[in-house]
Amino acid sequence: MTYRPAMSDARIADLRRWHERAYHALSSAGEQRLSYLGLDLVVPPGVFAPTPTSDLLGRAVLDEVRPSDRVLDMGTGSGVNAILAAGVAADVVGVDVNPAAVEAATANAARNRVRAAFRVSDVYSAVEGSFDLMVIDPPFRWFAPRDMLERALADEGYAAVGRFFSGIDARLPPDGRVLMFFGTSGDQDHVLGLATAAGLRAEVVASRDLTLRGATVTYSTFRLAR
Repeated sequence: MTYRPAMSDARIADLRRWHERAYHALSSAGEQRLSYLGLDLVVPPGVFAPTPTSDLLGRAVLDEVRPSDRVLDMGTGSGVNAILAAGVAADVVGVDVNPAAVEAATANAARNRVRAAFRVSDVYSAVEGSFDLMVIDPPFRWFAPRDMLERALADEGYAAVGRFFSGIDARLPPDGRVLMFFGTSGDQDHVLGLATAAGLRAEVVASRDLTLRGATVTYSTFRLAR
């Protein structure tokens, strides 16, 4: 079935303009050196960096992770959530479809003196075994990405996040948990519906409203469990 967003044409046009601005800003960004939740990060060009709302997920990771957890950070980007988890848990894996992100995440883990394994993976293509805690910060937009960089922002028809949830049964034990970050500038109801179809119940553990150009967006971290 072809995905169709449940929103007006005017809203879609607004989001398309928003997306284009974000994509071009990301494309022109140089190397960034950041201090984020106690981490020292270097984010090279072509890799998505933490945003002003990323701490909603990062703090949730710190609150949720247990020393005994095996953790998967899906779409790790510059490695921030895997690195935060690795400060507590000994077995952490971060994956990303972008090789530049995996390289940056590996360097950032070493910079922050934690151990985590990073690898290139298209959703679960290079993922083995099951995980007690899974962390995902998926792209908000359903547009077709033009390049590897844009895949950090756009997931055509939410196909990748759909594969994440459709394959979760084999990788999440009955008492496992998922932390997912999402915002109302994407089709949040659709993405939460994918989680529900996978047998997961969503609880909001953190949220924040931001108003930009007259539009208010709610950013939330959801804890998903059976």
